[in-house]
Amino acid sequence: MTTTTESLQLTLKAKHDLLTNHAVFSAIRTQSDLRLFMEWHVFAVWDFMSLVKRLQADLTTTSIPWYPPANPNAARLINEIVLGEESDITPHGAMTHFDLYLSAMKEIGASTRQIDQFLSMIRKGVAVPTALNRAEALTPIQRFVNSTITTCMDGKTHQVVGSFFYGRENVIPEMFQALLKTWSIAPESVPELNFYLERHIEVDSGEHGPAAQRMIDEITDNDPVQIREVLEAGIRAIDERHQLWDSLLAALQERLS
Repeated sequence: MTTTTESLQLTLKAKHDLLTNHAVFSAIRTQSDLRLFMEWHVFAVWDFMSLVKRLQADLTTTSIPWYPPANPNAARLINEIVLGEESDITPHGAMTHFDLYLSAMKEIGASTRQIDQFLSMIRKGVAVPTALNRAEALTPIQRFVNSTITTCMDGKTHQVVGSFFYGRENVIPEMFQALLKTWSIAPESVPELNFYLERHIEVDSGEHGPAAQRMIDEITDNDPVQIREVLEAGIRAIDERHQLWDSLLAALQERLS
């Protein structure tokens, strides 16, 4: 392992720890705060699936005529993740985690206007940056989503995996645990959201996270250049999430002034 790789791993670990202990989680004191949190966070729930589907497109065959995937192990790993994210078994039956989140938003009275408008335009083929603008998403949200989509569109497969693993699967369980531990909301008052959070803690730490780590091993095959680029992609993804949380924290604090 090179010194550069070791340095990147140390940087990544430090940024990971800062993110999972972000003050935004303890700033959620009321259901009004929680509604604001969800109205921002839902865009991250949505763009996560673009990372997933880019990896599925790269690692499996989704075109016709079909041909065998180059790496069956990586194909199986991403297909297992897609199965859970796109058609998990929930109290409402088979459901995407995104739709489950929307249901939780409606349960507590959070507005889905912006994300609904955004998705309506996406379905019509409007480009993501344009759709975000037209839906009047706030600048921090636009920055975060556009960064994710740029990774999905322009990143190499191993860079997308780095963003997916280090920026999402490896950090989400601890972030959600921090939210449940520090927010001032009784879980029983938001059962749908509580189920969503607990479900992600369960599958991301127990299934999807380890699967994503194995994907990195399969795809990079110990190539030092690719490993470095995976770590760099992970650091960028964590930095973008931290900026999103910083902006959301400022918005929550502004409500108190």
